Amino acid sequence: MEPRDPDDPKGLVRESYRIEGITDAECRSILMDWALSLPLEADQAAAAARLMARRAVPGHPMTALLAEAAQAKTGAVRRGGRAGRLSGSSTGGKTS
Repeated sequence: MEPRDPDDPKGLVRESYRIEGITDAECRSILMDWALSLPLEADQAAAAARLMARRAVPGHPMTALLAEAAQAKTGAVRRGGRAGRLSGSSTGGKTS
């Protein structure tokens, strides 16, 4: 058993590289699960870059997704639902 990787706490990315014939859609699903498994304070782009440096396999769909994730801008927090609509509204949440 491999030691726990703080950049891949559940081993999802590691396992994706072991699945023969894995598709892009399956890798996208795994990458979403991976992102949700990281601590809130984690820098996902940096973690993706470190994983790519250690695990990348040319031509594998996860490699392309990790490269994309490593280039993602960080710092902006998206607020969803009603709170996001209210805070992003130029009318301060009031409708005309």
